[in-house]
Amino acid sequence: MANGVVELIDMLYNMVSDAWGLPLGAEKCVVERDKVLDLLDEIKAQLPTEIAEAKRLVSARSDYIANARKEAESIKKMAEDHARRLIDEQSIVQAAKARSTDIISRAEAKAMELRRVANGYADDTLKRTEDAISEALDEIHQSRVRFHAAVNTQHAEPVVSEVEDENM
Repeated sequence: MANGVVELIDMLYNMVSDAWGLPLGAEKCVVERDKVLDLLDEIKAQLPTEIAEAKRLVSARSDYIANARKEAESIKKMAEDHARRLIDEQSIVQAAKARSTDIISRAEAKAMELRRVANGYADDTLKRTEDAISEALDEIHQSRVRFHAAVNTQHAEPVVSEVEDENM
């Protein structure tokens, strides 16, 4: 018989439950001894093989669970490392953004200061130029006044004296 232990036990169970009961003992029955002994021998023969197979399956299951745990731990560690790297990268990005914002703010403040200084310089230069032009204009005006005065003074001399110089 190539039946498994469970099937042999089922056969034995069916044999006992189908057996004829004794007239005065409802709990007792008559079974064929040879058949029962043959089933029990077969169970005894197969039991160590089935137990060994069960042990092998339990061991394989334990190995599978251990490997699954190792793989789960490895995946968890990789995920944690990846998350840590992402957090580090995010921290670096945030620090870089903060630094760039600070640099931009300082550059804008410096640009405004330079613009203010440049505007002051340009205004001062224009004021000095305006003053210089104003002085030059005053000087030109005074020169013109002197020129007119000199011209008027030369025209005011008598013509006679020129004639006198010719006669002499």
